[in-house]
Amino acid sequence: MKNPKTNHFNPGFSDQERQKMRDLLGLGFADTFRTLYPEKIEYSWWSYRFQARTKNVGWRIDYFIVSQALMKQVKDSVIYGHILGSDHCPVGIEIDF
Repeated sequence: MKNPKTNHFNPGFSDQERQKMRDLLGLGFADTFRTLYPEKIEYSWWSYRFQARTKNVGWRIDYFIVSQALMKQVKDSVIYGHILGSDHCPVGIEIDF
């Protein structure tokens, strides 16, 4: 998220929601994008207000969450920020079976 301090209590970024994501990851699941790209900053959602997408002020709220066992087969996790048409952009994963 571009501005975590000012969005702290907004839906999608509440303490309870963030804790539930930590709980899920703690059960042995993995966020494919963050696992493969721990330092990369990309967003999958932008508000229609204030030219947020043009300014790239967004949130990453679209995920592929997989088991640790499946994570070993994930070759790539992609955020297609260049694809327009919605306030969200597509996300995808490539799995080697």
